[in-house]
Formats: sequence, structure tokens, C-alpha cells
Amino acid sequence: MTLIDDFLPQYDFRERHAALVHAPANIILDCVARQRAQDDPLVRLAIGLRELPSRWMKRSSRPPLDLDDFTFLGREGDSGLAFGLIGAFWRADYGLLDIGSPEAFKATARTDVCQLVMSFNVDANTSGASVLSTETRVFCPTAAVRRRFAPYWYIIRPVSGLIRRRMLARVRRQAERVAKER
Repeated sequence: MTLIDDFLPQYDFRERHAALVHAPANIILDCVARQRAQDDPLVRLAIGLRELPSRWMKRSSRPPLDLDDFTFLGREGDSGLAFGLIGAFWRADYGLLDIGSPEAFKATARTDVCQLVMSFNVDANTSGASVLSTETRVFCPTAAVRRRFAPYWYIIRPVSGLIRRRMLARVRRQAERVAKER
């Protein structure tokens, strides 16, 4: 069982992407953990545009959304790691809840927000390379929340996919560079 299966076995929305990486799994996952969306100019722009209404309406002065906003849910050795968010993502300010631990993430029983888990897994490939995959799952606890989240998901999903693919490419470049240096 993977971390994402442990933290979000039931879900309503899902997105997956993968990349071939010529580096050991431990290096790949270390590079994933260091990623920040703000390091990529295109991703920074996309997040900035997403958050523009909230800033114009003076509803938010928080830093742009990044991996630091996620709760670290855990790492399974050199095979995977996962991060979680809970919020009303369709709101201009994301409606994020402060979740302090993996246990708090699992214990959340609110029915007015979504749970999101973003995982990264590394598997061996027959060519000797590694396959780094990322999966995002979103669970909506009620039909009402699903109706509120669905339009947001279908609007944001292409951009989310672009962000994930660019992140995978950055991780690939960094991990392969680190592996060559060792």
C-alpha cells in the first residue's frame, strides 16, 4: 500500500503524471522534497494569476501557495512521499485549514471542505532508470462540496497538470545532475 492509499483511499478527482529519471530513488525523492513552485517562473505566474482576485479584494496577504502550505504526510524509504491539504479550494483564498500532523489530516471530519493528497512514487524501470510518478487525489465528503469543487477542478486541472509536469522535469534535471556528481 502506498501513502496516498493510506491517507486518501476514497477520492472523487484524480490526476497522474510520470517521468523517466536516470538517478537513484533516494536522490529523486530528496529532490522532490526540496521543490518549490516559486522556483519556476511559469508556475509562479500561474499561481499569481490564480491568487490575483484574492489579493485585489484584500482577502489575502499570505505568500503564494507552495509546498510549504502542505502538511508533510510521510515518506516510505526510497519509494514514496506524500503531502496533504485540506480546504475549500474553490474559494479565492483556498479556504485552507491548518493541519499540523498526518494524524490530524486523517482525523479531519469536516464536511464543508475537501481533502487533497499529492504523492510522489519511484519505481524501477526495466531499462535501469527510475519512473517518478505523481498523483493528486481529492476527496469531497458531500455531494454539495463535490458540486462546489467540480467546476474549479475542471478549470484548474490543465494548469495543475502543467505545474506537475514542469515539477517532474525540474526534479529529473536536478536528480540526474546530483547523481552524476556522486
